[in-house]
Amino acid sequence: MIVRSPILAGALRQNGLGNVCLSCSLRTELRGLRTAGRNFSSKNEGRATAVHRLGTGYFFANRNTFGNVGRGGISTVADGLNDKAVGEAKKAIADQKSTVSTTTRIEDLPPHRRRRHKQTLEQENDKEFLPENSSTVHADRATALPHSSIKRLLSILLSLSKPRLSMLVVLTACSAYTLYPVPSLLSSALLETPSLSPLTLLFLTTGTALCAASANTLNMLYEPKFDAQMSRTRNRPLVRKLISPGGALLFAIASGIVGVGGLYYGVNPTTAFLGALNIGLYAGVYTPLKRITVFNTWIGAIVGGIPPLMGWTAAAGQTSSHLSSSSTPEWQDLLLGPDSAGGWLLAGLLVAWQLAHFMSLSWSIRHEYKGAGYRMLCWVNPAMNGRVALRYSILCIPLCIGLCYANVTEWTFAAASMPVNIWLVREAYKFWKYEGQKGSAKKLFWASVWHLPVVLVLAMVEKKGLWSRILSVIFGQRTLDDDEEWEYVDEDEHEIPAQKASIPVLVAANPSR
Repeated sequence: MIVRSPILAGALRQNGLGNVCLSCSLRTELRGLRTAGRNFSSKNEGRATAVHRLGTGYFFANRNTFGNVGRGGISTVADGLNDKAVGEAKKAIADQKSTVSTTTRIEDLPPHRRRRHKQTLEQENDKEFLPENSSTVHADRATALPHSSIKRLLSILLSLSKPRLSMLVVLTACSAYTLYPVPSLLSSALLETPSLSPLTLLFLTTGTALCAASANTLNMLYEPKFDAQMSRTRNRPLVRKLISPGGALLFAIASGIVGVGGLYYGVNPTTAFLGALNIGLYAGVYTPLKRITVFNTWIGAIVGGIPPLMGWTAAAGQTSSHLSSSSTPEWQDLLLGPDSAGGWLLAGLLVAWQLAHFMSLSWSIRHEYKGAGYRMLCWVNPAMNGRVALRYSILCIPLCIGLCYANVTEWTFAAASMPVNIWLVREAYKFWKYEGQKGSAKKLFWASVWHLPVVLVLAMVEKKGLWSRILSVIFGQRTLDDDEEWEYVDEDEHEIPAQKASIPVLVAANPSR
């Protein structure tokens, strides 16, 4: 209870103790009786307890002192206070004022405050190396535009689509489309039945982008209240109420229908099915599992591995001439045929890369994932988080070599891709060894950011038979590859019966022979 008597309060204020209550003054006096250190042995502990044992004399020691307060004994109260307790109280008040006025050193803070301060600094440093969220950029741009502006609506829709992620999906599909082994390069003369033609590529990129936009929008529709709890997602359009949930749902449905329809009409049904499957897995399986199990990360990696299969089946469907006469279903020829190994290797490369990339990214915001209730390895099992990143980084090496074995690239690609693969493995090893500390998460994140585009560009540069064709065009030497040799054999087979049929006619025209 606080001392409310004006006489006693004046006496305490005269000695610098105007804000001290009776219980605090007694506690301060008791502190002076305690020993400086704490003993941990049972013997010393019992001895300290015996010293600190209080009797009735302690509570009645100041009976005469405080009894004179009501009779106007201000000086008596001041003189009766324990000098040692008053000195310690003054020192505590002075220390408190100096702490408020000046910055306290971290070493002087209590242990729990030092740990909290360290966690705060780690969270701030971890977020610094992450690039700015593209959805946030477009959402901020939309808020600065008039409400009825078309540009505002387009910015909101772009923000819902996660443009950076959608662009990555499109690029991986296009890279697989380009890496498919075909007898000729892009040819505008094949627009009627396109074989790696610009028209097929246009349908593939547009349809894939719309499918990605639909999946990302459905993902935002599912978790706006959880996005509001994380710094990277709290500025999304649905969180900031820049668009209604009904409007976002309409955009997701429209983009999904147009995207899948474009893939079906302009590419083939198998690619369209893969696009629809990607939407279902991302929005219907991966997103709900984020709050249930850590295996949601593997589902998300599988979703990222489907776009290369889409690009591969798009090219295979336009170049396989035996599909119309084959008794097997089209999807089986495209996905399980003899030429499908390259597509599955590219899909596996994307799955392995995503797991190494996401483990480092999620570690930097692990506290926010935990606070929002997302089940991620970065905070559920940090040790396993590092092991997973290391394992799948190592897996990228045999997958790149497998592309050479499947005749997708030249064998020089195995040597050309080895340095960037070793770089990724090296940073993943440090990430596992230091458990994300000492800047290892930041280094692994940027190594993974550069790893994927470098590997895909090297694969396209080292595509099987590409340089032999380029050199033959430059030096004018015509060399036939396997596909062109089969074309010439087919033409000879069609010409031979006609030549045989003309022989009797020539004999009949020359009876002298």
